[in-house]
Parts: sequence; structure tokens; C-alpha cells
Amino acid sequence: MIRSYLCAALLASSHLLGPGIAQEQPRALPNIIVILADDLGYGDLGCYNDRAKVATPHLDQLAREGLRFTDAHSPCTVCTPTRYGLLTGQMPFRVPRGGTVFQGAGGPSLIAAERLTLPEMLRERGYVTTAIGKWHVGLTFRDANGEALHSGRLEDIARIDFKRRVEGGPLEHGFERFFGTACCPTTDWLYAFLEGDRIPVPPTLPIDKTKLPRHPYANDCRAGWIAPNFPMTEVDLVFLERSRAFLEEHRRSSPEKPFFLYHAMQAVHLPSFAGQEYQGKSGAGPHGDFLAEMDAIVGALLADLERLGIADETLILFSSDNGPETASVVHMRKDHQHDGARPWRGVKRDAWEGGHRVPLIVRWPGRVKAGTTSDQIICLTDVMATLASITGAVLPNEAAEDSFDFLPVLEGTADAPIRPYLLTQAFGGARTLSIRRGPWKFLDHPGSGGNSYERGELRDFALPDTAPDAPGQLYDLASDPGETKNLYLERPELVRELKALLEESKSSGRSAPRR
Repeated sequence: MIRSYLCAALLASSHLLGPGIAQEQPRALPNIIVILADDLGYGDLGCYNDRAKVATPHLDQLAREGLRFTDAHSPCTVCTPTRYGLLTGQMPFRVPRGGTVFQGAGGPSLIAAERLTLPEMLRERGYVTTAIGKWHVGLTFRDANGEALHSGRLEDIARIDFKRRVEGGPLEHGFERFFGTACCPTTDWLYAFLEGDRIPVPPTLPIDKTKLPRHPYANDCRAGWIAPNFPMTEVDLVFLERSRAFLEEHRRSSPEKPFFLYHAMQAVHLPSFAGQEYQGKSGAGPHGDFLAEMDAIVGALLADLERLGIADETLILFSSDNGPETASVVHMRKDHQHDGARPWRGVKRDAWEGGHRVPLIVRWPGRVKAGTTSDQIICLTDVMATLASITGAVLPNEAAEDSFDFLPVLEGTADAPIRPYLLTQAFGGARTLSIRRGPWKFLDHPGSGGNSYERGELRDFALPDTAPDAPGQLYDLASDPGETKNLYLERPELVRELKALLEESKSSGRSAPRR
């Protein structure tokens, strides 16, 4: 049984419909839950990998009851930029510092004040909007003199004036309620909960890492400052209880209004600190335990929807912000014969498929046919245009510039590709862009775009470079899904076409058609 930690009901407030989006005639609107796992690989779920060594019964059930995408992608191969893309429908490389990964008190927010966001769009359509979990899109903390702290350094944690409100967070970008963390919950220098726009219980002492689990998946925990109410191994269970409290309160106080719940997990980002009740239960080590906990959390939310009688009127979208972390893949392959990146080349940070091809499962009873799959190329930036279509919001031209509507795929009516091409960016941001058109994938850079395969723990997984003199890479995923043969020098005409298309998309500021 999942325990209750720091459980407090989140009161859903009423609001007025705001300006900025043209409105169509009212229609029945579904509740919407977006669950974003962290560093979850394509091969980590049983419904995607028949060789997975960790049981994921609840996510497998979700796939059986909905639509499973096999060619879905995060816009970036690391977390901060992907979250920006999901919340805005815009590729992160298009904005200043769009390849940044925030830590500690890092900021300011990547989202410009005038930028329309997914929760703002839904709020203007009458939705109650709540975010629970990891924010990680940048914030502004200030010191006692009012100076902004944006470096993300350890020493800045001691300078934060916790009496001041935190600027640039979820409440300023469309969410009415927020409970979670500034950055990676158990990785970064600041171990404390944000509620709304404040940290009610600030950190008081450096973390004592001697009391934390020690194993190969525990080494990402930085020696930061921790609040007395911050339970390092139970953080995801705190997030779960907050989301459950929101569902309960909303059903009790505002059942006539649709809601949007964005549940952004810590799981399964390293360090793999599964809650006490899951430790040793998966049979696949500490990271396997964390995967099992993640699946159980999804199961608990699904069970609540059934218990509250709102499962049939709720659209659920589950995905991940990028591929699996290097250490989890290396050690899970070695110790448990589990490959979170299977069947793709690359991992988190890499431009190869394993870095950004992610699970994507959508369940919408009565609208999405159960037990179906789709090989449509989809990006998480597409969530915004799709939910606009579902809710009747008409997006302005200066919003969601890289977002395509995949509602026809959900309804089973799509008879052509939704996307003419796909853009992705690796850890190097704008310096490591890729473009995919049909089966052809062009990487506008040599190497992985993220990790080093020349030394360290990934050296054993390096593949021969079949075109060492080429300044970029070209792969035919239809015949070479493992990206083993670089055709850059053999197909110069395709390289020119895809390079030109990439440059046109960069210069035009969008990949989606003008609205």
C-alpha cells in the first residue's frame, strides 16, 4: 500500500476566461492528465520491450486500454529543454539558452512572460490547472538585497532569501496550483519543496549522504542543502499524494469543471532512490525497484480515476522527457540484462534514437480505440496543438510554432503523415540539431551530440565510424534502425535536401504551418 506523506488537499480555484485565444462553441471537454516520467527509456516498459526485466503491469494495462506510439520523440535529449517544448509547443533551440539544463537556483525561466503555454491555453478554455512534481524550466530566486540568483551554484543556496516569493515559476505560466521542486528533486543543490511560489520549509543543513542508499545508481546526488521535511527516498510518493489530493478535492468541490493535471515525476532519474516499500521488490536491483515504483504510481492514479468515477471522461497521456541515463543503462545491462534503450542506439544526451525516442501512451475512453498502436512520427511539442484541437482552442500564429495536431491519429482517421519532418536537439543545443523526414535522418554534426564514447563507461558501446571524414551523419532508419552505417558521403543529394530543410526551419522560426 502506498503511504501518505505530507498529504494536503489542493484547492481548485475558479477563474474567468482570459483573452488571447479565439474560442469556438462550447463542447464537452475531457479532463486531461499528462504524466511525464524522467529519463525513462523506450525499452524500460514491458509493452515496448518483450525482454524487459522489470514488470510494469499498470503501464502495460494503460497501453492495452489506449494507443501506443512507436515513433514518438522528445524535442531534446535532456530534461529542461524538453519540458520547455512540451509546455510551449516550441522547439527549445529557438529561445536564448534553449539548451540549458538548470540546477540549484538556476534561472530565469526559459519561458518568456508573453509566451502562451499549454496550461494558459487550457485555463482560458475553462480548465482548472495544477502542476505537481519537477518544474525544471528555470526560476528566479533572490538574495536579501533583491539580487537575482541565476548561476545554479551551490554557494547561491545559502544566499537565497526564502522570505521572498520565487519568480518565473508555474503560477506565472498558467498553473493555478503548484507543489514540487525547482529542479531535479534528488540530484540538485536545493532539496526543498516549492508550494505555489514559495519554499515554506527552507533547507537548513547540508545533506548527510551517509544515510542514503549506496549503489551504482546512487551517484547523481549532489552534496547540497536539504530541508527538514524533504524525504529523499520518498519524494515521488509525496508527489503522488499531492496529485491524489487534487483529484479528490476537485471531484468534491468543482466536478462541473474540467481539469488539467501535469504530474512530473522524479522517477526514474538517478539517483535511483525507490521508496522503502519498493526497495528490493523488483528483482532487478535499485533501478529496477525505482521502475516498479514509477509503474505503481501510475497504477494508483488510474485507480483513483476509477474510484472517483471519472476514468471515462479523462484523457491520459504518459511519456518521458528523454532516453535513459548512461549509468542506469550500463549497469542494468551488465547486472540484470535489462536494456532501457532497446532497440535503439544511444542514451540520454545523444542525438541517436535512444536519446529521444520515448514511450508515448494515450488513453481516452470512447475516443481512442483500445489496444492500438501507431507508427506516426510524433514529438512532445505536438501535445499543445493536439489539446488545442480537442478543447476547441484556436492557437494564435505566434504560439506553438513546432506543434502539429495529432488528434486524427488518436481518432484513427489519419490517412497521411501528420508531420512533414521532425526536429530534435541533443545536449549541445543548437549546435547538435537533427532532422528526420520519413525514414531519413540527418544529424548536422559528427558524433553523438552528447556523450563521449571514447572513454569512460560508454566506451564498450562505441560503434565503428563508417564515415570518419564526414562533417555530419545520414541514416536510413528503414533499413538501418540501429544507425550503424553513415551514408553522408554516399547520398550527398539527400544531405543537401535535408540540410536546406533544416536551415529553412531555423530561419523561419517554425516547423508547423502558419495558422
